[in-house]
Amino acid sequence: MAASSLLSLMFLISTLLLALSSLSVAPNPTTFTIPLSPIFTKHQPSDAIKTELNSLASSSPTRAHHLKHPKSKPPLTKTKVFSRSYRAYSISLSFGTPPQTISFILDTGSSAVWFPCTSQYFCTDCDIDPSKIPLFIPQLSSSSKFIDCQNPNCARISSSNFLSDCQGCNCSQACPYFFSYGLGSTHGLLLSETLDFPEKLFTNFLVGCSIFSTQQKSAGIAGFGRTPESLPSQLGLSKFSYCLISQRFNDTSESSDLVLYRGSSSDAKTPGLSYTPFRKNPVSNNPALRVYYYVDLLKVIVGSKSVNIPYKYLVPENNANRHGGTIVDSGYSYTSMGKVIFDAVATAFEAEMGNFSRAFVDVEASTGVKLNLCFNITGLKFEKIKFPELTFEFNGGAKLELPMVNYFVPVDVGNSTVACLTIETDRTMDSEGPAIILGNTQQQNFFVEFDLENDRFGFRKQTCNKK
Repeated sequence: MAASSLLSLMFLISTLLLALSSLSVAPNPTTFTIPLSPIFTKHQPSDAIKTELNSLASSSPTRAHHLKHPKSKPPLTKTKVFSRSYRAYSISLSFGTPPQTISFILDTGSSAVWFPCTSQYFCTDCDIDPSKIPLFIPQLSSSSKFIDCQNPNCARISSSNFLSDCQGCNCSQACPYFFSYGLGSTHGLLLSETLDFPEKLFTNFLVGCSIFSTQQKSAGIAGFGRTPESLPSQLGLSKFSYCLISQRFNDTSESSDLVLYRGSSSDAKTPGLSYTPFRKNPVSNNPALRVYYYVDLLKVIVGSKSVNIPYKYLVPENNANRHGGTIVDSGYSYTSMGKVIFDAVATAFEAEMGNFSRAFVDVEASTGVKLNLCFNITGLKFEKIKFPELTFEFNGGAKLELPMVNYFVPVDVGNSTVACLTIETDRTMDSEGPAIILGNTQQQNFFVEFDLENDRFGFRKQTCNKK
């Protein structure tokens, strides 16, 4: 759809929506706990793993998913996090007066918060029938108010290029936005609403009312990134934490918790966590990169050997290097590495795999999965195989030692079975941005903490399932 016709559609719909005043409630320091769930798409059992792996590995959203933790001993509110079939994790949030509950993908790699909105919502190339997507209906909320183009928040959310397209229009009624997520995108109108938690109402929360999307899932996106429009920033969180359960390629009732902290948490560390400092992208000319949670990765260790990675790819981009650094992204499925880094890691695995032979290229292609390093394990039980260990070592001495199921997956190919490394490399080293994206598959069964007040990332191995 052309941009001009899309804007016309959005403004036409906006004139039909009711804009009403917002509710006001005084702030109090609080901790919120939100259950987390993985997002699963249903497929026929025989093709489930193959279809899901292909879908996961081919999607490259630069995205996000997180929740916060308040200070020492505040009241606690929990929200469940569920695992879904396309390797994302969802939470439920309630907006409006009276509240309407919508599912959101937890995404630490993006900042905007938006939901499928109005009865006119349309989604192309999506994984679900649009008529079955839960929608937020502004007309049913007495606290809905659309933000106009003159509001300073509009310029903060929408890109200047997108806003310039509507300069000749009457933009006093609604602020349009366009968010891109790798292969997909969403368009809509910026809304001020009330976010409803059991212990507290947050009024004047900026949220996107999306009317048109491409290649999106059956949920909105809750951006937990580092910029002002993110959920943590709007709620004034001091930290948030989550624990992602194992994904099994089908819907499950199991869940874990997302915890949000408000108020000062001091510099006290959570017992049992290993910490590494966050690192802000220092000189990036691309504002989109400011959303990411960069961490200083010092080494990638395969077995007992450190992989030789050029230093320039381990630090965030600078004036001499447009591609570097490592980010933590709950909205990205498999960890992604730039080609130079991936090739070095793949070579290290091949050297450590002993009698396991690398699967031929045509065998890998026949899986339909865009994973680049597979080994033949035909006739063997995957759970009993001992693969070389994979460890990420960070600044400060923190070591992320991954269980095998966090970096290898078995795939049946005809009468054969291969084990594939769940690290992808679809990007060249010429692209701008992080060289390594630490995805949610590698974060499974780790308790992770984003300590915003003290600018650090903490983690510990932990079984996350909660029935």
